Amino acid sequence: MDIDHLRKWIGREERACETISERLVQQFAATFDLEIDVAPREPTPLMIHWCLEQNAVQLAMLGRDGHPKRGTFLPPVSLPRRMWAGGAVTFEAPMRIGDLVERRSRIADVTMKEGRSGSLCFVTVAHAYSVDGQPVISERQDIVYRGERTAVGEGTAPEPAAQGAYSRRIVPWPPFLMRYSAVTFNAHRIHYDLAYAQEVEGYAGLIVHGPLQATLLCQYAAALHGSTPKRFSFRSLAPITDQADFVINAEEAEGGLRLWTAQVGGPVAMQAEATW
Repeated sequence: MDIDHLRKWIGREERACETISERLVQQFAATFDLEIDVAPREPTPLMIHWCLEQNAVQLAMLGRDGHPKRGTFLPPVSLPRRMWAGGAVTFEAPMRIGDLVERRSRIADVTMKEGRSGSLCFVTVAHAYSVDGQPVISERQDIVYRGERTAVGEGTAPEPAAQGAYSRRIVPWPPFLMRYSAVTFNAHRIHYDLAYAQEVEGYAGLIVHGPLQATLLCQYAAALHGSTPKRFSFRSLAPITDQADFVINAEEAEGGLRLWTAQVGGPVAMQAEATW
């Protein structure tokens, strides 16, 4: 890949607006089994901003994996496999049903690294959400592109994750994954196309979305603490599939909570921190 060419995308910007409708909040709340008051001017559930301003890309503009073809806002990285590697969200003010939310996005960085499985390309995107010109959320999104999946050699099995002081078991059945894909307008095939997930990308089953895990962790942190965190950051470490339940965990840490997800009997899949 020509990294100098890809880095020309740094600074590229995108702007979009969407009104938070009662219907969207109903669908989001139903997806996560939330009991909330859905009425004009009521606060919205945490992390619903990932459902807003999703590009309505025509089917002809989708790549083999279901993602929009690259080279417009995101750089044309040639590595085939893409995942949301992590990010950080700062909550400035609550969003409310009926708000017209503006999102301004900017490519902040493009870098290359060499990992055990080959070349990795990291794209950092900065998002700023506002209502009537007032900031409500600022966010850093880390996207990683990888090569084709290769056979994993023998080695030490990863250590199973510990159980937190607080924990909750989640059933990742396909309707849950389908609803989250629908409410976020995400056509990535690893979340609903089992044959593609197994035969093309080499996973054991359907993949539980990274943002879905992050949403569960952030909402869990807010429920345990009794208020919205000021800052929530997360990093994906391993996949979770629909082949077994997974657990969201939390424990007290300096300034807030340390959180993580793990498939039952598996290693830490996502680690996160929430601070107030």
